[in-house]
Amino acid sequence: MLAVAGLCKAFGGVRAVWDVSFAVAPGEILGLIGPNGSGKTTVFNLVAGALAADAGTITLDGRSITRLTPDRRNALGIARTYQHVRCLPHLSTTDNVAVAGLYGARPAASTGAARRAARALLERVGLGWAGGVPAGRLTVAERKRLEVARALATHPRLLLLDEPLAGLNPAEAAAALDLFARIRDEGTTLMIVEHNVGAVRSICGRVVVLNSGEKIAEGAPEAVLADARVMEVYLGERAPA
Repeated sequence: MLAVAGLCKAFGGVRAVWDVSFAVAPGEILGLIGPNGSGKTTVFNLVAGALAADAGTITLDGRSITRLTPDRRNALGIARTYQHVRCLPHLSTTDNVAVAGLYGARPAASTGAARRAARALLERVGLGWAGGVPAGRLTVAERKRLEVARALATHPRLLLLDEPLAGLNPAEAAAALDLFARIRDEGTTLMIVEHNVGAVRSICGRVVVLNSGEKIAEGAPEAVLADARVMEVYLGERAPA
C-alpha cells in the first residue's frame, strides 16, 4: 500500500530522517519504534504531508504522493493522530468529529449527515455517551479516543497513530489496543509509533526501528527486540556475551 524509499529530512545541520526505506502492506499493523529523537514523528509528518521531504519518495498504491499537500493525501486515504491530542475544546465531541467528516476521502454531503456519521463513530470508539460533552472536559484517554474517531471520519485506508497509549493506565491501554485491532479487522491499515514494548509485541505484525534518524532494524517484533543493537540503543540493555 505505502512505500517509502530513501526518505531524508534535515533541520539545519541535524539529520532528523536519513535514507529511510520501508513498506506497509494492506491490512497490517506496522510499528515504528526507537528512542526519543530518533525521527519517528518526523516520518509520520513526512508521510502525512505536514513536512516536505528533502529527498526520497513516498508512494501510495504505486502513485507518488511525495509532493502532494496534506489535504490531498487525506483525500487519498491517509489520516493521523498526534502525540499531543489536538481537539476543539469548546465544541461538543460530536461536532469535533463532524468537522473532520466534512473532509477526507468521502466528505459528508451536509453538516447534518456529518453529525449523524459522527455519532456512529463515537459509538464505535466507546464515546457514544459523550456526544454533547465539550471535548475539553474529556479525560486524556477519552480525548485520545475522540482523536481516533476524528481520523476515522475522513475514511482513511491508512491510519497513523502517534504514541496513542501515552498517558494511559494499563486498563485504558488494553482497551485502546482492542479498538485498534477492531479498526484493522474492519479494513484499515495501521502504523503505530509507540514506546510501550509490550503493546508493540502484542499488536504489531512487523516493526521498523529508527535511531538518530536512520533505520537500524526491521522485522517481526520478537526478532527485532532481541537484536543486539536495538537492545542497546532502544531498550538500554546489552546483549549477553
